Amino acid sequence: MALYPYTLQPVALNLTEAEFLQAQYELFASASPSFGLSSFKTKEWVIMAVVVVLAIAGLIFVTGYSTIIFWLMLVGVVIYLLARTLGFRWYVKREFEKQIADQEMPDEMRQMKLGVQKHGLVMAMPSNHPEMMKNSQMRGMQMRAGATQQAVIPWTAIKSWDETDDYIFMMFEMKGQQGSQIIPKRIKAQKFPIATVRKHLQEVIPEPGLKPEQVQAPK
Repeated sequence: MALYPYTLQPVALNLTEAEFLQAQYELFASASPSFGLSSFKTKEWVIMAVVVVLAIAGLIFVTGYSTIIFWLMLVGVVIYLLARTLGFRWYVKREFEKQIADQEMPDEMRQMKLGVQKHGLVMAMPSNHPEMMKNSQMRGMQMRAGATQQAVIPWTAIKSWDETDDYIFMMFEMKGQQGSQIIPKRIKAQKFPIATVRKHLQEVIPEPGLKPEQVQAPK
């Protein structure tokens, strides 16, 4: 199936509350120090290897109650591995839940459609929901009336952006008003050109990077 470089018409996000929370968690986790095995430094691997070798050698050549210390050495290595991986993962998730506890997905994201054009990202919503356009994220935008109300975020208005395996995030500013947008990559299946979005974002902001606290529900 051929990919369209730009959208012929806006594509519905159909973003759910679960996706909204998952997107923010992925961004929060990506900005946190890595907690996988790849995060271990060479020095740590060397120290653990030495401890394990000494412990195994002790278990082979020493008998009696003296072997307890060697078993403790092995247990200590296992505990350290678990603490640096699963333990840190649990800590990151707990901290995220504390930060997100009072946030809810903005109502406009339930109805929003997005399009991609050379001049910017098109945001469209049903015209029978005018209260959505009063949101701080929409103030300062020039709206175009019709069956749907549309606003365009120029690529030059993007201040920062980032992406994970499942989402693209962006912060923008127009006429002194700041806003954020989450794009689920699953809408690529609806001929939404994710690659085109990334290309334009890289043109204005070559290096991606957002702070977790930047991606918050508009007030």
